[in-house]
Amino acid sequence: MSQLEEIRERLDLCDKKIVSVLEERMDIIKEIMVYKKENGLPILQPEQEKRQRKMLLTHVDENTYKDEILDIFTYIVENSRRIQAKTLFTHNILLIGFMGAGKSTVSTYLSKILASPQVEMDEEIVKKEGMSINKIFEEYGETYFRNCETNLLIELQKKNNQIISCGGGVALRDENVAEMKKNGKVVLLTASPEVILERVKDNDDRPLLRGNKNTEFISNMMEQRRPKYEAAADVVVNTDYKTVEEIAEEIVVKLTRDAD
Repeated sequence: MSQLEEIRERLDLCDKKIVSVLEERMDIIKEIMVYKKENGLPILQPEQEKRQRKMLLTHVDENTYKDEILDIFTYIVENSRRIQAKTLFTHNILLIGFMGAGKSTVSTYLSKILASPQVEMDEEIVKKEGMSINKIFEEYGETYFRNCETNLLIELQKKNNQIISCGGGVALRDENVAEMKKNGKVVLLTASPEVILERVKDNDDRPLLRGNKNTEFISNMMEQRRPKYEAAADVVVNTDYKTVEEIAEEIVVKLTRDAD
């Protein structure tokens, strides 16, 4: 055996050890998630990741391969999040609610903390149609836009573990709700009209609020939609004056409790 072959053999052995240790780490992540669920502990703990990162930095501070090791651990942490998500959910999470309830903000955070693909339905439709939502409404009308939403929902249910932020009107169609339920859990985010107005007052991309940015109009429209929203929801989370971390944790806890 040549010296190069010997070196490569040692590398193969090293890789086998890495695979074995990674498998053990992934099993531990699953064990942690089960323990948290059984004992009612917070599921999402981003502060723990910060502690792990700090500990790792201490360990590799003098290491020749510090940057490379930190880069690898970035992927390890990402995959740990993915394992947590798969342990918790085998389905999609769909966020519904009135415009300004926090769907986009919450879906972005959940996507990051669970390392799950994020889908903004409005953004996807804009990409597919090649024009803004305002333009779609002007050119083709609301019915055409609602059909786009339905078609996109049908397409999205072919995949799992996605965080899907639905437009405000998606849950108003019974056929849409039926599609959501095929492979997903529906989370209704609510907020008071006053909070909604504060969140959307500077946004001009809401065709239904054009010229109607006031609490009375918002309150009336929310009340009209409330029965449909509540009928579609598996869980309901109010977002008034809560941090995105608090909202995300409440969603995960309620969904996992519902699964039990």
